[in-house]
Amino acid sequence: MRKLIILAIAATMFAACSNQAKVQSDQVQSTKENFLDLARQRFAVREYAQTPVEQAKLDSILEAGRLAPTAKNVQPQHIYVLQSPDAIAKINELTRCAYGAPVVFLVCYDTDLVWSKDGHDTGDMDCSIVGTHMMLEATELGLGTCWVKWFDPAEVAAAFELPANHKPAFLMPCGYASENAKPSDYHFSRKPLSETVTYK
Repeated sequence: MRKLIILAIAATMFAACSNQAKVQSDQVQSTKENFLDLARQRFAVREYAQTPVEQAKLDSILEAGRLAPTAKNVQPQHIYVLQSPDAIAKINELTRCAYGAPVVFLVCYDTDLVWSKDGHDTGDMDCSIVGTHMMLEATELGLGTCWVKWFDPAEVAAAFELPANHKPAFLMPCGYASENAKPSDYHFSRKPLSETVTYK
């Protein structure tokens, strides 16, 4: 009788573990599908509505950037949230690629903190990872973004009186896409994996 009880308990535990493993597997598959859907939804928005972006959404986007990995985890990024009328007018004077967004993230890295090796630092790489997290979180929240490098970093740094150790990496206009916003003609042109991946 005791053996039967032990076997029954073992069978119950095995079934529970199997069911838990299936649930976890389903969750991983769902997350994978959701992420790929999110990646497919994102496109460079170059026309924005003038609807203000809620602070809670800005906080969530910035938190996504905070969670991004950086070299040696030194987290050298410093993000300026340009949203006041004065700041938006100023950035519009410095680049034609703010596209009328109500918010522009000015993503910089701290040259005093950034990790470097053999004369090369990882500031741009770190900021790119941070920016990608932010961009995808914005998409998840129903907002549009655009990755912008069309500006003079020295002019931007001077205009916003940035500390000497804060080097601008890129701009990211952000806001609700206008009704007329759509992906560019070449957005969907993607090379097949056979051209960009090699197994060794």
